[in-house]
Amino acid sequence: MNDYAKRVYDYLVEKNPKEVEFHQAAREVLESLSPVLDKYPQYEKAALLERLTEPERAILFSVPWTDSTGKVHVNKGYRVQFNSAIGPFKGGLRFHPSVNLSVVKFLGFEQIFKNSLTGLPIGGGKGGSDFDPKGKTDFDIMAFCQSFMRELYRHIGKDTDVPAGDIGVGGREIGYLFGYYKKIANEHACILTGRGISYGGSLVRTEATGYGLVYFAEEYLKTAGLSFKGKRVVVSGSGNVAVYAHEKATQLGATVVAMSDSDGYVYDEKGIDLDIIKKIKEQKRERISEYVKLRKNAVYTAGCAGIWDIKCDYALPCATQNEINAEQAKKLTANGVKMVAEGANMPCTIEAAEYFMSKGVAVLPAKAANAGGVAVSALEMAQSGQRIFWSFEEADKKLKDIMINIFRKADAAAKEYGTPGNYIAGANIAGFLKVADAMMSFGIV
Repeated sequence: MNDYAKRVYDYLVEKNPKEVEFHQAAREVLESLSPVLDKYPQYEKAALLERLTEPERAILFSVPWTDSTGKVHVNKGYRVQFNSAIGPFKGGLRFHPSVNLSVVKFLGFEQIFKNSLTGLPIGGGKGGSDFDPKGKTDFDIMAFCQSFMRELYRHIGKDTDVPAGDIGVGGREIGYLFGYYKKIANEHACILTGRGISYGGSLVRTEATGYGLVYFAEEYLKTAGLSFKGKRVVVSGSGNVAVYAHEKATQLGATVVAMSDSDGYVYDEKGIDLDIIKKIKEQKRERISEYVKLRKNAVYTAGCAGIWDIKCDYALPCATQNEINAEQAKKLTANGVKMVAEGANMPCTIEAAEYFMSKGVAVLPAKAANAGGVAVSALEMAQSGQRIFWSFEEADKKLKDIMINIFRKADAAAKEYGTPGNYIAGANIAGFLKVADAMMSFGIV
């Protein structure tokens, strides 16, 4: 790591001692930027990294709400507005018990570079709450979302900060959040993306992250003389990203043999039936273990980690951060995996990613490979601003073009800075340079 980057990283860890997720994200980026910092010493003079690694604004607030039985609860709410150098803050809201300031800062920091890579004018931010939607009634979720928006609405706006969904925040939650914003702010503006089609949403937004992941991977595979056709694929998770990564990979000729949720995973040698998964997860909101009741030859295993013991050509981790560690990376590599494309945010630990690359396994990093969701969110913002509506085919083509361009930027940056084939470094460098140029243009602000 460049001396300047190391000093900044050490200071960051010292001042944020328990924020391990944030440390991980910062370390990965700062290590990648060493050759750039050697080439451009003016960044150190302008304290660019110090400014980049400190959020412009971090908002913490309480979320009191009353459930359907009359019981009062209080959750924590967060919105970290990390960097607006190239556009308004943009990033999802996550509702999950694991959410804390470190997780939100990690996600927001990653979002800076992800959004930059799309080529669209959006900055980086993230937010959420430790509220758990699992097992809650619609009334409970509505009550929570309305209380959450009562504070959040003061800090967002179509040209300031435009949140979207993330884990635990789907169409239902976005509807409750947007409906309450519209009521209290007295305006119908694009202050949330991922909205329903009937009230300003964009086609392809539901599919965007999963489809985009596969479009990005497909572009890499072309450069390696490979394809999805006839290949075995393991996809972790069973939310939107996993479902639509499965759908697109299958359309391209792959067989997805395993999927998971937070309780365990299912293995189906003949290929996971996506219609059954959609019925279980999207319609009935049940656990993935129900799959084996409808597919007699499938096997369910409690616990998630074992999914990476399954032999596959390509792994698409789409569940959560750090789900593949070094030991699991060794198992996947021994079983012949050729590519790991990250659908979740940083699902490979740094050690796992390093092991894969040392063995010639391509790692396609989340900040590039899963940028499809935020890309279509930005397209939703554009459609709202112009009061127009694109067809599914138009939006899908724009998504595919964006993902192909992101791959080419990451590939070119990796080659230019002496790390060909290292798409983690390439994505970090390409995303950073655009943000750095904008920040240098503004002076010290």
